[in-house]
Amino acid sequence: MITFEEILQEAACFPPNQRLTLAHRLLLSEPSPSPEVDEAWDSVIRERIMRYDQGQTQARPASEVLSELDDQLSTGLLHS
Repeated sequence: MITFEEILQEAACFPPNQRLTLAHRLLLSEPSPSPEVDEAWDSVIRERIMRYDQGQTQARPASEVLSELDDQLSTGLLHS
């Protein structure tokens, strides 16, 4: 049986568009959340938009957020 590390090494050799497709398909393979979870996320999203529109919070560039996540993933700070 192939190990996770072997899969990871193989996937790292894929061209960027194929790695992105693989990541997308893996995310789609997750079970759908319950309606309650969807409603809770909708509520959080509406609240965040309202706070942003009212100037109570500021946005960050996506590149900054994604770079920070990359750093955390590469140092093992995020756990599954």
